[in-house]
Amino acid sequence: MARRTKEETERTRHRILGAARQTFLLRGMTGTTLEHIAEAAGVTRGAIYWHFANKKALFDAMRGQVCLPLIDRTDVTLLAMSRADPLGCVEQFVLALLAAVTSSTETRQTFEIMAFKCEYVDEFEKELEEHRRKSAEIVDVLAKVYRRARRTGQLRRDISPKVAAVETLAFMMGLIRLWLLDQQSSIVRPIVPALIAAHVNGRRRLSATRPARGKAD
Repeated sequence: MARRTKEETERTRHRILGAARQTFLLRGMTGTTLEHIAEAAGVTRGAIYWHFANKKALFDAMRGQVCLPLIDRTDVTLLAMSRADPLGCVEQFVLALLAAVTSSTETRQTFEIMAFKCEYVDEFEKELEEHRRKSAEIVDVLAKVYRRARRTGQLRRDISPKVAAVETLAFMMGLIRLWLLDQQSSIVRPIVPALIAAHVNGRRRLSATRPARGKAD
């Protein structure tokens, strides 16, 4: 009996979190109350307080269900795959990053909430600081790859590795936001690979030839 009660409690918690994600998407963080979430989940407000102290605790638990690229975790292994073609590694990295955001419904919806439905003030300001810290880390990693591209003769002479790194981070963040906005697939979604290739090729020296695929260090 106790086991069934525990399972039922966990199912209720999961239902509340799912309802919170959908309600945050619909109403935004500021416009959402616990009453709205309780109604969407089909539970009482007391049931929500049983699991979560307040809306911020509920938001944190919803965030904890997914691992967000560019914020929580970013797999940089692709950036070190080929020393002969560092710019090709950057291209594959950006493709994989967008795939990580868009391949999971929960991840995509949470990213959409973070991008468009959340005001980073008061208790949410810590989230913004974490975004800043992670952005700085990614710029540092990308700058190392672009320095490698300069040593191999791939990177244009008129662009510094640091500038190229910041440009790529800005490109990635903008691309993700545009992809999320483009629900009718009329702006960016059909041409994502071409856009990423154009971005990377814009960093490439005209005289630099692209190495053959398939060889890694």
